[in-house]
Amino acid sequence: MKVLKRNQIIIFILALMLVTAGYLSTTSNQNLLQTSVSTNYNNTNVANNVDDSSTIGDATFVNGGVLVENEDLNMISNNTVSTNTKSTEVDDYFSNSKLQRDSMYSQSLDSYQKMLDSTTISSEQKAIAQNEITRINNEKNAIMISENLIKTKGFEDIIIFINGDSINAVIKSDKLSQEEIAQIQNILSRELKSDISNIHISNK
Repeated sequence: MKVLKRNQIIIFILALMLVTAGYLSTTSNQNLLQTSVSTNYNNTNVANNVDDSSTIGDATFVNGGVLVENEDLNMISNNTVSTNTKSTEVDDYFSNSKLQRDSMYSQSLDSYQKMLDSTTISSEQKAIAQNEITRINNEKNAIMISENLIKTKGFEDIIIFINGDSINAVIKSDKLSQEEIAQIQNILSRELKSDISNIHISNK
């Protein structure tokens, strides 16, 4: 009888230990599940808050975490595009104008050279053609020297047009001071052998 009771007690203790272990395991799994759900929920809220805060009303976060109104951002973008477009147009003006001017000089030189090569042109006409070739080449050289000298004064670009006695110089600059205009006039007057009253300066 004592052996039987002892066996029953041992069985009862083992059964109690198994029940306790099962309860603890179930409780632990539930806690882990609740912790995982809570963590995912918090992460979702954080992500949503970040997404929502990136556009607060009509504002947007830009580089550096600076908050900029969308209207201001559009204005900045439009101004940048406008400035770039204007700069490109100005650059195109100077490059295209120089090409057209050089093309005009080349055509004139070719025409006079054909006169010199012709066998049907009189000697007087050939002399005139030779003088014009010399004049055009001197004029081209004087323009090149003048433009280079003016650039050394800090101007990015310049184009010079000569039409008879009238000299027109267009400077790539937002504005020109009286001192700068005087410097340009002195260079043009000296290099192009012209009176200052015949020199016209503008900026672009």
